[in-house]
Amino acid sequence: MLPRVRSLQFRHGLATLRYDAAGNGEPVVLIHGLSGSGRWWRHNVPVFSQSHRVFVLDLAGYGGARRQRSLGVREDAALIAAWLDNQNLHDVTLIGHSMGGHIALHVAALRPVRVKNLVLACASGLLDGHPVRVALKLPRAVVTGRKSFVPRILLDAARAGLPNMWRSTVHLLGDNILDVLPGLNVRTLVIWGARDALVPVRLGRALAAAIPGARYEEIAGAGHVVMVDAPEWFNSLVLDFLREGTAQ
Repeated sequence: MLPRVRSLQFRHGLATLRYDAAGNGEPVVLIHGLSGSGRWWRHNVPVFSQSHRVFVLDLAGYGGARRQRSLGVREDAALIAAWLDNQNLHDVTLIGHSMGGHIALHVAALRPVRVKNLVLACASGLLDGHPVRVALKLPRAVVTGRKSFVPRILLDAARAGLPNMWRSTVHLLGDNILDVLPGLNVRTLVIWGARDALVPVRLGRALAAAIPGARYEEIAGAGHVVMVDAPEWFNSLVLDFLREGTAQ
């Protein structure tokens, strides 16, 4: 197995993408959401890296790249697409949570020859409304999830800072993905927490219905951070989906 490496970085223009890597096999790229960091995948990386080369990203403005100015979802996608080119990655599985799923949709559209599978976890792509109204849902979204994870949510949000989070929120709410979805030609799994108070279940079902051939799975009892609230179920759904793709 390839050694685990930490705090790598890719610079493209004025932006920096930071990432860790672990395991070997076909590449899996994990993209965190708004106010998040690569640490949000700590229950998933050990499992996925047993059969895949797992790349855990910190988006510009967050986690290890928090000193950067945050980007818009399409700018983040362009940065990740450039990184995929730089690493010459093929047969990639993109797994994105919340804003990360939104970004992953654009990456798949930009690099269809590199992306093999797409997993969207409570993705924000169809979320709309005024940024303040969306922000008011955050406390409820936090308390409907795993309570032990609340300190990590608050710490990563504080480290990112309000300017970065506000800028990201405005960009994602202003982005229209409806022009992207019908043309996607990639195996897609949409996973939602049934108790998601930030991006409602109805949006998850609508997102899956708008992507050709997408599969929808809903995890009872899980909230918005579905891969933390129900990691075993989440990991099983993802790995089964990937195995099915390999068998085809």
